[in-house]
Amino acid sequence: MKLGKKLAWSIIVTLTIISIAKTLSCHAQYSPEDYLNPHNVARAAVGVPNIQWSDKLAAYAQHHADACIFRYSGGPYGENLAMTVGTTEMTAARAVELWVSEKQNYNYEQNTCGCGYQCGHYTQVVWNTSLELGCGMKQCNPTNVIDLIYRTIIVCSYNPRGNWVGHRPY
Repeated sequence: MKLGKKLAWSIIVTLTIISIAKTLSCHAQYSPEDYLNPHNVARAAVGVPNIQWSDKLAAYAQHHADACIFRYSGGPYGENLAMTVGTTEMTAARAVELWVSEKQNYNYEQNTCGCGYQCGHYTQVVWNTSLELGCGMKQCNPTNVIDLIYRTIIVCSYNPRGNWVGHRPY
């Protein structure tokens, strides 16, 4: 009887994992407009010209997202990252919303973030000289039996990079 319970438990776990994977794969990618539109709304709010889509940057960002490691690439472009864990979906719009929400932490007159707060993601979104954008997304599967956490990672790359020390974004 113990073998039967173990088999039943194994089947339940497997079906649950398959169900989660199917749920996560429903929105495998987003269109360039899904990234561009919220970027350009934020940029227009501060008088910065629209940013344009770059397939080259999108390929770069996708390559980095495909690694399923949540850290900056250290490459030649500006970069913003976003991630969710579990079955919560990270959409293109939600990622940009998270970055833009840092606007409340940015003091334009002093060109600083509030003490203990981040604002560099926001300033990269609205950086006046960043003219090209490319983004990629990866829904990462668990890496082993113990790590049953699904992660959605979104990477956006900006050219030229922003966030130059001593310079304002706009």
